[in-house]
Amino acid sequence: MWGLTQDETETPENVLWGLFKPDSSLAWQQRALCAQTDPESFFPEKGGSTRDAKQVCAECEVREECLIWAVDHDERFGIWGGMSERERRRYKKEHKRQI
Repeated sequence: MWGLTQDETETPENVLWGLFKPDSSLAWQQRALCAQTDPESFFPEKGGSTRDAKQVCAECEVREECLIWAVDHDERFGIWGGMSERERRRYKKEHKRQI
């Protein structure tokens, strides 16, 4: 995500509330296939098809990281990790019982 360029140092003016520190926990986003695809297919209109987005997710190497991030952050919109918001709610509920 937001990171320092190689010639910058981590001085107080460059580290604004942690926004410009490298965040390795989001490094998976750079490998996500959705970043190379039309974002509109991942945020369909209500009642619209999710098929195209889910096909991209099925081939994505970071699908699991994406799903975990969406569940952990209670993402309410779009297709994340190959699941719609409704599917993620069900997934979260089922996995909560297993813990």
